[in-house]
Amino acid sequence: MAVWDDLVGQEQVVAQLSAAARDADAFVTAAERGEPAASTDPAQGTAQGAAQGSAMTHAWLFTGPPGSGRSTAARAFAAALQCRSPDRALGGRPGCGFCEGCHTTLVGTHADVEAIRTELLTIGVKETRELVRRAQLSPAGGRWQVIVMEDADRLTEGAGNVLLKAVEEPAPRTVWLLCAPSSEDVLPTIRSRCRHLTLRTPPVAAVADVLVRRDGIDPDVALTAARATQGHIGRAKRLATDERARARRAAVLRLPERVADVGGGLRAAQELVDAAAEDAKQLAEELDGKETDELRAALGAPEGKRLPRGTAGVMKDLADRQKRRATRTQRDTLDLALTDLTGFYRDVLARQFGSSVALAGDAAAAVERVAAASRPEQTLRRIEAVLDCRRALDRNVAPLLAVEAMTMALR
Repeated sequence: MAVWDDLVGQEQVVAQLSAAARDADAFVTAAERGEPAASTDPAQGTAQGAAQGSAMTHAWLFTGPPGSGRSTAARAFAAALQCRSPDRALGGRPGCGFCEGCHTTLVGTHADVEAIRTELLTIGVKETRELVRRAQLSPAGGRWQVIVMEDADRLTEGAGNVLLKAVEEPAPRTVWLLCAPSSEDVLPTIRSRCRHLTLRTPPVAAVADVLVRRDGIDPDVALTAARATQGHIGRAKRLATDERARARRAAVLRLPERVADVGGGLRAAQELVDAAAEDAKQLAEELDGKETDELRAALGAPEGKRLPRGTAGVMKDLADRQKRRATRTQRDTLDLALTDLTGFYRDVLARQFGSSVALAGDAAAAVERVAAASRPEQTLRRIEAVLDCRRALDRNVAPLLAVEAMTMALR
């Protein structure tokens, strides 16, 4: 199975990345054989390198809507850069999926591939400086030093400025792969130094097909999940396989019919926030205790024993990080619920305008009832209320206050 197989509906992106990987492979192969390379290091190119005939460059920016496969594309490209057995049946395209370079990259154990995905709200200066330091090293055994940053949109301004220096003056055979929802989420100075690839939302049928083929999910369940999540591969898989995820979605889709009075709206808001808090609590129970025990053991103070002198600060840093992770988990869960709610009102609006667009099967009856009981202009105002709630949460408004304001507006 080639490394590109999980990139659903992204044929143009795969073609661009394959061409770049071939350039990179030709350069490294020539260097390993002691032959003169056809050009200088292709990773030292600029964001305009493609216009000058070079498909490879040292910094890439992958953007696209949630579920489009930004991080999947970045990891696949990282694997192709480390591939040592290009598929000759496909014109020598790197990314066979079977060699040591491909396999270790995809499972996250390759010594020269660093994948960063923060569990916190932001990526700070300290973490970014460590990445920049690593990026200056030569590959330990692989073909390239590759840094994959899955949440480049979460860089603080200071961290972005630290990263800019490394992107401006890249080390030989180092490649940066940045992922963000849109190019506007990245500093303009960084954006201008990256090759930009835009991924699209995969078609529903393509998502359903990959769930059946790769995960063995029943075709009808896969199609329902793909349609409900609007082509988001990760969410579709979770919805098709996780009973709790289906229960949470069902509760969210009942909300539009529960806000007819003030009391119902406030109760619905409280339940939505409580469900998000419960998600954060469950994650904390799964991870926090294990992390704390492992750190205490590493410090030489197993459970029940006092910490060595001078290590209390390390434990406090861990507790702070766990608290920030819980905050992000709660916000991510709320954001997912608001995305489902936006999709519900989108379907309502489509029905009110007589569109034949396919509705999510698990909410079709409720969509029909709400569409019949309201006008298109009311639906548009409700969609705007949901978007206002998302913006308020981004500005650190208290979750319950933001959701209560939304439910009152939905009335």
